[in-house]
Amino acid sequence: MAQITKDTVIGDILDIAPQTAPIFLSIGMHCLGCPSSRGETVEQACQVHGVDVDDLLAKLNADIA
Repeated sequence: MAQITKDTVIGDILDIAPQTAPIFLSIGMHCLGCPSSRGETVEQACQVHGVDVDDLLAKLNADIA
């Protein structure tokens, strides 16, 4: 995976980089296995959970680097 963007689907991230799950859990996204959360984009998840998308992207991309 080259880089995670705001349009990247969370399910795709978890399939390719499952080690990122704790990052999502830390923002309150506790139902990573449910169909709706696995189909959400990073931006959608940030909107739902009140998280800054740029901060989350920085954490995710640092983790997969």
